[in-house]
Amino acid sequence: MSIYKRVRDLREDADMTQKQVAEKLFMHLTQYRRYECGESELPLNIAINIARLYGVSLDYISGVSNDKKGLTRSTLSDSETALVQNFRRLDLRSQGRLLERSEVLLESSEK
Repeated sequence: MSIYKRVRDLREDADMTQKQVAEKLFMHLTQYRRYECGESELPLNIAINIARLYGVSLDYISGVSNDKKGLTRSTLSDSETALVQNFRRLDLRSQGRLLERSEVLLESSEK
């Protein structure tokens, strides 16, 4: 899905007109229309303002993620995030050993 379609869909989901959005973004209606139709490239600062307006991430607007919260927000706790970050720093062999160890720990905790 293109950036421009996402921007239009967000506006429509919010039941707003192009004019209303342009006013909220402090820009001329014609320029906003160009962004939404893909006639002009959407500058980063405008994309940020659009993301803030609709409460979505730039990841979502850009199409990197289909989750409106994006990739930067996570449901992981701080300790889970630290665990993932540490895991990613390990070489493949160490990652495999850690996965095996976690399975052993799970088995012993289920007894």
